Amino acid sequence: MGHEFSCSLTFEIKSTNMTIVDAHQHFWHPARGDYNWMPANHPIISRTYTPADLTTELHVCNVEKTVLVQAAPSIEETEYLLGIADATPHVSKVVGWIDFEDAEQIQSLKRIAAHPKLAGVRPMIEAMPNDDWMLRKDIQWAFQAIVDHDLTLDCLGLPRHLANFHTLLKQYPDMRVVVDHCMKPQIRNHSEANFSTWADGITRLADDSQAYCKLSGLVTETDTDWSAAALKPYTDHILNTFGPERVMWGSDWPVLRLRCEYRQWFELAQSLVSERSKAEKEMIFGNTAAAFYRLHSPNNIANI
Repeated sequence: MGHEFSCSLTFEIKSTNMTIVDAHQHFWHPARGDYNWMPANHPIISRTYTPADLTTELHVCNVEKTVLVQAAPSIEETEYLLGIADATPHVSKVVGWIDFEDAEQIQSLKRIAAHPKLAGVRPMIEAMPNDDWMLRKDIQWAFQAIVDHDLTLDCLGLPRHLANFHTLLKQYPDMRVVVDHCMKPQIRNHSEANFSTWADGITRLADDSQAYCKLSGLVTETDTDWSAAALKPYTDHILNTFGPERVMWGSDWPVLRLRCEYRQWFELAQSLVSERSKAEKEMIFGNTAAAFYRLHSPNNIANI
């Protein structure tokens, strides 16, 4: 089960001179009609989430900047998110979406890439019926365009996609890539075999590419036990393979709310890295995301 935490860990982070960054959060409005993954009438998920709903949590945790990530497979949602970013100071970057299966969308990509808060794109690969989708010849134009326009790729997948992501990233060594949610390990079905399969794939990806990784989305890969003891083998492996300089904390709010609230995950994440040095913690909770998503000019990034 999860646990309540005191605020002492939060104060440890607050006491530094760094900017705390949430590298992965969402806002959505179900009435827009393009969230085809969203269950109908779910009390937590199927409701509108706007910046006003997150303001208090950001203030309590002293999070100053966030990266807003797409949740619908439509260019219209990306434009909606960019509008939110324009009106919301804490939203520093947006990860959007384009249709990789339509080569004419290169024009849409060029258009949204001109927006100063557009970081990159994220195809929703975890939901693809074909595990080899990312290797299809007819969509390679999109990965090359990401490289050509110096954008980022968020990799949303499952452990079974690790081998194909390894192939893809070897093909595009100059692409700026981050793995979302640690590639969603099967924590709820933890076994030595499942852990080893995921861990081996993560190690190969970290060793053979320049990809970064988001320390996010883990509590929702559990059933009821989202304790530090349940998560630590996974977070330790991520940190030991990618290194703190390539790991960034994210909330995955409001999906996170299926298990706990924002400040609970923020403090749990700090407990999971409590053995790390001050400089390493500053990387994980801000500096890595700031560098990867280019949230500041280099002279303004603390302790890098």
